[in-house]
Amino acid sequence: QVQLVESGGGLVQTGGSLRLSCVVSGRTFSITAMGWFRQAPGKEREFVAAISWDGRTTYYADSVKGRTTISRDNAKNTAYLQMNSLKPEDTAVYYCAANFRGIASRAPYEYDYWGQGTHVTISS
Repeated sequence: QVQLVESGGGLVQTGGSLRLSCVVSGRTFSITAMGWFRQAPGKEREFVAAISWDGRTTYYADSVKGRTTISRDNAKNTAYLQMNSLKPEDTAVYYCAANFRGIASRAPYEYDYWGQGTHVTISS
């Protein structure tokens, strides 16, 4: 059974940083592309960042580019989302997702499994 478990969310002041983690079990992580998405209250889920199975390809949403880094540690079956210079508009539930074809994508329909989400709240 494939499971994705996010952690690292919380309450942070504007300008602060957070690192989200996503541990994947039940599937070979090293050939899995990973994505991060978020959903703010009253809004649709949106793409944040993605990384290919080998880490060579990454994509970022324009809204987070330059202050967010996606990475992975295949030895730990874990993907990370480092977010800096956080803004109130970054407040959302953050979800990680796994694409077993190994190709990074901005499209949510390309992902096969999703985590339950971790809450991120940025206070002004």
